[in-house]
Amino acid sequence: MGMNQSRYGLFSGAAALVASCAIVFAAPDYAFAADAAACLKDDSGLTLPAGFCATVLADGIGHARHLVVSEAGVIYVNTWSGRYFGNDTPHAGGFLVALKDSQGAGKADVNERFGETVQSGGAGGTGIGIYKGWLYAELNDKILKYPLSKGSVLPDAKSQVVVRGLPLGGDHPMHPFAIDTNGDLYIDVASATNSCQEKNRTLKSPGINPCTELETRGGIWRYDAKKTDQAFSPAGRYATGIRNAEGFGVDTIGHHIFVTQHGRDQLHTNWPDVIKDADQEATLPSEEVLLLKKGGDYGWPMCYYDPFQPGLVLAPEYGGDGKTAGLCAQKGAPAAVFPAHWAPNDMVLYDRQQFPARYRNGLFIAFHGSWNRAPYAQGGYNVVFQGLSGEKASGQCEIFADGFAGADKSPGKAAHRPTGLAVGPDGALYVADDVSGRIYRIVYRGGTGAPDPKPVPCPGLTESPGPIAAARAQPPEGTHPDAGADTAGLNAPPGSTPAMVARGNRVYHGLDGGATCTGCHGADAKGTTLGPDLTANKWLWSNGSYGGIAATIAGGVAQPKQYRAPMPAMGGAQLSSDQVMAVSAYVWALNHPAK
Repeated sequence: MGMNQSRYGLFSGAAALVASCAIVFAAPDYAFAADAAACLKDDSGLTLPAGFCATVLADGIGHARHLVVSEAGVIYVNTWSGRYFGNDTPHAGGFLVALKDSQGAGKADVNERFGETVQSGGAGGTGIGIYKGWLYAELNDKILKYPLSKGSVLPDAKSQVVVRGLPLGGDHPMHPFAIDTNGDLYIDVASATNSCQEKNRTLKSPGINPCTELETRGGIWRYDAKKTDQAFSPAGRYATGIRNAEGFGVDTIGHHIFVTQHGRDQLHTNWPDVIKDADQEATLPSEEVLLLKKGGDYGWPMCYYDPFQPGLVLAPEYGGDGKTAGLCAQKGAPAAVFPAHWAPNDMVLYDRQQFPARYRNGLFIAFHGSWNRAPYAQGGYNVVFQGLSGEKASGQCEIFADGFAGADKSPGKAAHRPTGLAVGPDGALYVADDVSGRIYRIVYRGGTGAPDPKPVPCPGLTESPGPIAAARAQPPEGTHPDAGADTAGLNAPPGSTPAMVARGNRVYHGLDGGATCTGCHGADAKGTTLGPDLTANKWLWSNGSYGGIAATIAGGVAQPKQYRAPMPAMGGAQLSSDQVMAVSAYVWALNHPAK
């Protein structure tokens, strides 16, 4: 997470501002001169509660992950590159970015890059934070720190290594972190796999028991932020059984540390005999917020949260039947739960005064957005608010900010995806987007005495995912599920027919057979960060012939050459031989359009 230490009482600073944009005129020089004026032209495209507005502080800074705001109002952002972003060309310059609106105009007129570059061997990272005059940032397999001087935007000295040798590779190579008031550095070392199977993400592959991955992954590690050159080792593990904890929320005195939990994927896909309802691929398991405790075990990979029970239940990889809790009854239960696969990528605990009182000491969570809800509509791509009562959620979460994705909430088409959160010393909420590198600033301008904004509740955890999402184009002949299969411009391969190509289109989009091809390859088959472009006539596992494509689909790809997600046999569905040949004909045809 973008660990904003200033909001946790780690620095002395100006008194908190009252929740009125009129009073913001009296803020220090790092605050916008007039939030009310700046918000007259809300250029964010976001939907917010009444009284709130947002501006785009910066844009196009690279794949912005987490961010933090100094007491001087400088926004520091960590950016990332690599296979998560299709191995595209990183932004020129260092992976760390310093932003500041020094004129109060609502835009960052200071935009400086620093730190390691591609040329020096860097690939950027996710985690970033501030503690005791030092800027901390993740880079590759290390946590570094840079000294910050008062009045200076950029660090004035070279970095020092705080922790080295953090595990890389696998499904989750990022290392978000937080630092508490005592200087304890908590690092998320996420899992390398989906559910610790013998063959990752593969149909009916059993779980490794015991899961040896938990020795060095799948938990939180603790180190001393004040020390340097600490080596990662199993001995540093603080808590276990957490698949991927990208977001941290720490209260003012550090007694409560909350972390997010990305729930596992592909329950129905990999275990259709246990999780029999296809729509449960989109509703299981719930995302979670956990109260972090020393020595805590939160259940991954043996357990997942089922809102229909409700509670932690035993995973099929470890003999679970989809209902029995078994040993999961002894694991750490979540403090709050959220809709499946929304991907909580960051979290902050709000303790400033700029927002109305109902938001104070609650959690804002950035949901990056789902891919595993296909063939149903995707979800997330928003920022939600979760109230707290002590160590537990107080009521249902609320949709706070939406509209980041634009017209299409899907991994390959979303215009923006929220992935980082920070609270500034003036009480503004900052949001980072890792698609195009946009930074948003959200403030309240409802004024003193304005009624509380009316909450928009999150969807119920057991609600139906809705109808199967049809092909993107709206067909002229109607809106029934089969109406959008337009393959008239595609040639059929030798040994196939146009009818088979048309059926293959339906299989690909989940309308026939229940395959989840679109989750990895996109609705238009042009690829995502999880799977390759199927329209480019480039083949990694066959010669591109009709038979070769069919063999790849039927057998699956257990160890991809260039992508992080294995493809289960038959796309994780129980396809018939006719369905396999039909979807193979469709993929072949995508690469041989009619002249």
